Amino acid sequence: MRTISGPIDVVYLRTAGLSLALEVARGGEARVVHWGADLGRLDPSALEALAASRIEPRDPSAPVGTSAPGVVPLASSGWMGRPGLSGHRASGADWAPCLRVLDSEVVGLSDGPEAVSTVDSSAGGRLDHRRIVTGGPGTVHCAMGDDNAGLRVEIWIELLEQGLVRARAEATNTGVGEYFLDELSLVFPVPLSADEILDFSGTWGREREPQRARMTMGCHLREGRHGRTGFDAPDMMFCGERGFSFERGRVWGLHVAHSGNHRSWVERCPDGNQVLGGGELLLPGEVCLASGDSYVTPWLYLEQGDGLDDAARRLHRWERALPAHPGPARPVTLNVWEAVYFDQDVDVLIRLADRAAAVGAERFVLDDGWFRHRRNDRAGLGDWEVDPDVWPEGLHPLVDHVRALGMEFGLWIEPEMVNPDSDLARAHPEWILRAGPDYPLEWRHQQVLNLSDPQAWEHIHRKLCDLLDEYDIAALKWDHNRDLVASGDPTHAGRPAVREQTLAVYRMMDVLRSEHPGLEIESCASGGGRIDLGMIEHVQRFWISDCIDPHERQAIARWTGQLVAPEYMGSHIASPRSHTTGRVSDLSFRAGTAIWGHLGFEWNLLGLSDEELRVLGEWVGFYKANRSLLLGGDVVRRDIGDGSVWLHGVVARDRSRALYQLTTRDRPSMSALGMFPLPGLTPDSRYRVRPNLVGGGPGGLNLPAWARGDEAGIEAMGRQLSDSGLQVPLMDPDQVLLLEVEEAAV
Repeated sequence: MRTISGPIDVVYLRTAGLSLALEVARGGEARVVHWGADLGRLDPSALEALAASRIEPRDPSAPVGTSAPGVVPLASSGWMGRPGLSGHRASGADWAPCLRVLDSEVVGLSDGPEAVSTVDSSAGGRLDHRRIVTGGPGTVHCAMGDDNAGLRVEIWIELLEQGLVRARAEATNTGVGEYFLDELSLVFPVPLSADEILDFSGTWGREREPQRARMTMGCHLREGRHGRTGFDAPDMMFCGERGFSFERGRVWGLHVAHSGNHRSWVERCPDGNQVLGGGELLLPGEVCLASGDSYVTPWLYLEQGDGLDDAARRLHRWERALPAHPGPARPVTLNVWEAVYFDQDVDVLIRLADRAAAVGAERFVLDDGWFRHRRNDRAGLGDWEVDPDVWPEGLHPLVDHVRALGMEFGLWIEPEMVNPDSDLARAHPEWILRAGPDYPLEWRHQQVLNLSDPQAWEHIHRKLCDLLDEYDIAALKWDHNRDLVASGDPTHAGRPAVREQTLAVYRMMDVLRSEHPGLEIESCASGGGRIDLGMIEHVQRFWISDCIDPHERQAIARWTGQLVAPEYMGSHIASPRSHTTGRVSDLSFRAGTAIWGHLGFEWNLLGLSDEELRVLGEWVGFYKANRSLLLGGDVVRRDIGDGSVWLHGVVARDRSRALYQLTTRDRPSMSALGMFPLPGLTPDSRYRVRPNLVGGGPGGLNLPAWARGDEAGIEAMGRQLSDSGLQVPLMDPDQVLLLEVEEAAV
């Protein structure tokens, strides 16, 4: 690995079909010159011309506001859009700093064809010698400062080997007196051809609802003020070429990797500039920097690709390289919440464990209701000790039985919250977050425990360690069931504490996993309310929604997969009648929907018939036989015909195998839906395609000729299957059909 230090004027990095060019000359602003499709090898003169096409005009007669913005856009540079830095001193001074590059370096370059070149450039009758660095993946570190304002801002922009870009910044108060920082955000340019926006909203049970809009003049701004990621988070905010889809159209996306308050935006300005931007949303007074203090932003992750599938693949490959990545061997899980709710009885739970093991479950999770005073959701949160009235021998009888069956044991917790009706709240009311003398609005009979208080943090840490030390617990389902409202730190005059709370949670998760190697943590927040790329570095599973109705889950999982790989997504088979929507669904539809994530059950298995158990066991067997592909392949998605049929699939990295699923979401508007593609295969390889009727297959199935007969299936070239496709089978609404694809022997 190599480090190239400044002075550097232009950096050009390339990998995985993407290139990134930056202008970081001393005395100027750090700017992104190009972020997008790979421009190929460019000689120094071409790179200088590329940079010169975007840098600030050197002609003093140029109109103010016509230059491209810096990575931290500043009003002092004539930028009239949303500023990247906002703050001031108590006197009101230093609110418009003029940050200029002091030094830069390129770090982490692998040994290879990197080069350092110089090129002569004439400007204003002056001959400059410009230093240009080119290479593969690496990190550009740039320091900017304004001595008069007493501010220093450092930026890290990294091109990852998967073809992703990530960036973050740090602001340091180098002056005298406190500096009140209101915002530090970063922006990246996107071309005007990206004139359509896709982002997401939602609510409880309908998380990650896509919404599209045409790009117009001005700022499309999304803010999350929930103190957690939120059901309505924009997730990855995309802008792209009009009509972009899963398979085609250039797209540019940005995600703020933070589990607290956040903002992201896309802005088109009258001067012809268009940017994607984002950062943490800081509440008033939340960051006050004493002299020498610093603030570090969350990472921004920036995707670029030809279609949404290409963009998602880059992100999934990065996630699979994370140190805490769980791998594809995800254990089939029974969670007992919808089976028993708060009515916990050791004998019933032991029989549930027996039934779960018989159908192939590998993990048993005891949900809410096991701790002191917890007979409903009004009391007990914070009292993290096993309730002796329900569990006179502790959890040992259940844990020992589960482990004897060969299953792992998991436990539900909600350590950030406290019920006012709890021993903890009565003993330590000073540990509850509040902005003033009174408690905030009560929500779900809960308040928020101030984990930025070292004593409160250590109390919860000790209670959780006691549980993990006494019992053989492989996984914690970590819930977070309310927004942070007026969440101030009473030890600091009620100053906003959302940021410190979020960082304290990250720290506790990391410490627990370090102290208990092999422990997995699932992020749950009333379902899918805390799913983001900040949290993904601390957990191994996300509960993507409390709604397990497969009709709703099809959409929730489809769009959650734009941000996180399938092995992270908890995906359960529920009872025939959904506890959330009341909709009744066939077992084949419920199971066929659930296998495309980390499979589990949320169902009272004691009420199943022998036939239901047999079919359920068949689905579990299919999942176990194929989970390395289901949870390790490249995801592909398509809308078929009028959109009433969806295609979802995973293709092995070597393209030797693939699994696809056709889902009938609604009754089609056409009696025959025509052809459907099987994307992602090698064009010049030959494949056999077969339907797999797991558990008896879908209702109302009428297979076309290619899928019938003793030798069910068809052989065809990958190009034919992708470009021409196969005839869509007929099925009833809310049904799924699985297709297995294998490379055929030549």
